[in-house]
Amino acid sequence: MKKIPLSVLDLAVVSAGGNTGTAITGTVATAQHAESLGYNRFWMAEHHNMEHIASSATAVLIGHVAGKTTIIRVGSGGIMLPNHSPLQVAEQFGTLETIYPGRIDLGLGRAPGTDQLTALALRRNHIESSEDFPVDVKQLQTYFSKENSGAKVRAFPGEGLNIPIWILGSSTDSAYLAAEMGLPYAFAAHFAPAQFRVAIDIYRKNFRSSRQLAAPYVMACVNVIAADTDKEAAFLSTSLLNMFIGVITNTRKPLMPPGDLPAAYDNPEVKAMINNMLSCTFTGSKDTLRRELSLFIEETGINELMAATYIYDHDAKLRSFSILHEALN
Repeated sequence: MKKIPLSVLDLAVVSAGGNTGTAITGTVATAQHAESLGYNRFWMAEHHNMEHIASSATAVLIGHVAGKTTIIRVGSGGIMLPNHSPLQVAEQFGTLETIYPGRIDLGLGRAPGTDQLTALALRRNHIESSEDFPVDVKQLQTYFSKENSGAKVRAFPGEGLNIPIWILGSSTDSAYLAAEMGLPYAFAAHFAPAQFRVAIDIYRKNFRSSRQLAAPYVMACVNVIAADTDKEAAFLSTSLLNMFIGVITNTRKPLMPPGDLPAAYDNPEVKAMINNMLSCTFTGSKDTLRRELSLFIEETGINELMAATYIYDHDAKLRSFSILHEALN
């Protein structure tokens, strides 16, 4: 079995009976546990106007988690660049890298991470859009470069710092950009797996080496629910199914305890949509995960695996990351 780095994506999701404070506390504990196991990086993602996700101020949360850990890389999966000016992002992540040198990743997405009305509230009078994404990424690189020292607008902290930039993708669009710019590519197969294999093939075929990266580097984010038995993992995964049912039917709730699924899941159209969204979800015992993930890693040739784990009980969530680590090591 090919051994590759393991990482974590965490959105500080609020569980039923909890609040944003308990969600953030849980995120810190998850990061500390992942670090103790030897996971490579711990990423958080920017979402807005979502009552049950506490990672909206992503750079702030990255700093909090980095301050509560010591060696694991901490970063964004991602910062939604249309919501921010490149200078602002350069200053924020320049500050993070200054405080936690050699530990900060900057994953960038071209979507707003919210609905259009909220996106307008974030940007206010700005007319930035996803169409400006390639220009904004290049501007960020300029702010981080030593060559920008003679410019009239400079990023302090930020200028001259080595902060790895990643391009995030959930379709083929970003694959071309990541390849053209010679940047590592992280694909959101945990909720948008349909174009995953096509996108990483495009990325590899069109990759051009850069100052940051000599060869293509692909990280896939997938859902993982691990437990001591397949039966227990299947039961725990009902919380994940419930969450996606809420997304599809616009009846969002906190992360619910495992158990029976709502009647909406009996709708063939809803079930088909959820099954498609969760086709890169791996559920089971250590042996099951070893078998299925080894095949996935071999077939796709990914360089790194990132796990998103939505489990209601926090101890069971930590246990899931332990089992996943055992399965692939």
